[in-house]
Amino acid sequence: MKVVTIGLGYIGLPTALTFARHGAEVIGVDISERTIQMLNAGLVPIEEHGLNNFLKNALEKKNFRASLVPEKGDVFIVAVPTPNLQDQFGSCDLHYVEQALRSILPYLEKGNTVIIESTIAPRTMEDVIQPFFEKAGFIIGEDLFLVHCPERVLPGRILHELIFNNRIIGGMTERCTKKGKEIYGLFVQGELLEASASVAELSKLMENTFRDVNIALANELVKIGSKLNIDALEVIQMANKHPRVNIHQPGPGVGGHCLAVDPYFIIAKAPEETSLIQQARQINKSMPRFVAEKALSILHENNGGVITLLGLAYKGNIDDMRESPAVEVLNELQELSNTTIQLFDPHINDVGAETLEEVMRESDLAVILCDHDEFKELPEKAIDLMNHKVVFDTKKIVANQEKFDQYYTLGNLLTESEETEMGAHYE
Repeated sequence: MKVVTIGLGYIGLPTALTFARHGAEVIGVDISERTIQMLNAGLVPIEEHGLNNFLKNALEKKNFRASLVPEKGDVFIVAVPTPNLQDQFGSCDLHYVEQALRSILPYLEKGNTVIIESTIAPRTMEDVIQPFFEKAGFIIGEDLFLVHCPERVLPGRILHELIFNNRIIGGMTERCTKKGKEIYGLFVQGELLEASASVAELSKLMENTFRDVNIALANELVKIGSKLNIDALEVIQMANKHPRVNIHQPGPGVGGHCLAVDPYFIIAKAPEETSLIQQARQINKSMPRFVAEKALSILHENNGGVITLLGLAYKGNIDDMRESPAVEVLNELQELSNTTIQLFDPHINDVGAETLEEVMRESDLAVILCDHDEFKELPEKAIDLMNHKVVFDTKKIVANQEKFDQYYTLGNLLTESEETEMGAHYE
């Protein structure tokens, strides 16, 4: 089986290399010359556990090659970005998907299968993608098999979850679904779930929307706790002792290519029916400013002038900054105050300081925005270099809390009344 994968990013590349790992001949296609050159030289352009070994293995076996242009194959997988449009509801931008479809069209032959892995809005397969191929003369389900198979993996565990997670196979016809199951059956050990393409589209979006809405509930609880001087994190811990309660963990916001993006695809298709989803989005979008304001209040309490931000990725132990709430916290701080801001992320090159010792030197407040392993036990040497040994741990991951004079979380923040009494200001 020859697989042509369009898009070699955080999903496309692991998918391509997993197919190669399991015996398929794979051509990986991307518009970035740098990406193509790096991959063919054996270098992985993104951080993902195990990906280097998968690439090395594929190149040694000569069953993976990166290219700027597609070629003929048996299976074509589209795994390109689908960002939000800058319209009223942040609807799905299909520009890259449509570009990918046009790029493979000259290479398609009867009997081929086209799989869309990119996250798309409900009814996109039915209203946009199927008509595109029908206009080109293909009969879907007879001489061209069309499937939506959304990814559902966690960064940092992508290679494991590609194999062991259940996978939705959303065919445009029963024969399309059967073809999709045959293809992913090459390596998927989870259940291959048959569905219509439209059900597959909305299921993927709702998986992430469910999490976004539940995180919004936790983040709203943080604001309630701050108002009432009650530790929200302890409330969550106690509430989750109930056998049917599972409140999510709060944080500085919601980021990444899924949770911060996908709900808008549903909202745009049904704006009047999605009031809860829209409110959840607004709550989560408000958190970076909330965190920035609390950080400045803590800084002012200690008469400090230097803030250190630890972590700019959207989640721990990866280098992905897409829709990162940490970046939004930085932007909010810059807007609210002329405070000096120092940056450090051990997983992102060319951003801020190179070491913890360097970034925490003469700092008055360290704000942890990402749960990298490197931040779970901050070196005492770095802490001792701070002007004020104060940390605001928005992820509650620091193990050696006793090394700080003051340790704040989203549960024990300054209350609004305390901030008012201090006369908190940000200039």
